[in-house]
Amino acid sequence: MPLALFDLDDTLIDGNSPSLWSAYLADLGWVDRDSFLPREQALVAAYAEQQVSLEGYLQFGLQPLIGRTPEEVAHVAGPFVEDVIEPLIHSAAMRAIATHRQQGDRVVVISATPTFLVEAIAERLRITDVLGTALAVQHGHYSGALSGTPCAREGKIVCLKAWAQAEDESLEGAYFYSDSCNDLPLLAHVAHPRAVNPDARLRAHAKQHGWTILDWQ
Repeated sequence: MPLALFDLDDTLIDGNSPSLWSAYLADLGWVDRDSFLPREQALVAAYAEQQVSLEGYLQFGLQPLIGRTPEEVAHVAGPFVEDVIEPLIHSAAMRAIATHRQQGDRVVVISATPTFLVEAIAERLRITDVLGTALAVQHGHYSGALSGTPCAREGKIVCLKAWAQAEDESLEGAYFYSDSCNDLPLLAHVAHPRAVNPDARLRAHAKQHGWTILDWQ
């Protein structure tokens, strides 16, 4: 069955889940709002413009999780998804997912966002196949480091190919929906690229190459 791959942030949802997560942690008192959030926003913008790596962003963004257990973080992630993320899910995204399911395609969320957040959000979408950026755990606690290949830029292809081999899946005929120029490597790698609410660079590339452009509002 063909794969229907969906990016998460600014594609399935109208927003950036790591930034929303950071603001939620500020509400909980896990970070200082005045010092943490402006720096986080600056790094998100730099990543979007390909001026900083995912590792560079997460080196800062993961600091609130250091020393906390995955169970403790998951306990907070659930209410975060329900209260903050659910209202931001694009109705058009839900329709696209439903269409692919009706066609018998296998729906996968593939995102640079840390896996625990991607899994929590995908669960609300009834999607079980998830690829995100794995976080290292030492002695039962998040260390603030990454585990394995970051699922970003060219790394998405690496992670997807490893997953497909393990799942005995083929990338032939795959679709990929994304908003970001950071995903150009994977978009160019699949048979059916879909530019969703694309940033300026992706929109120009999509127009030049005749890719489908979708505006999900």
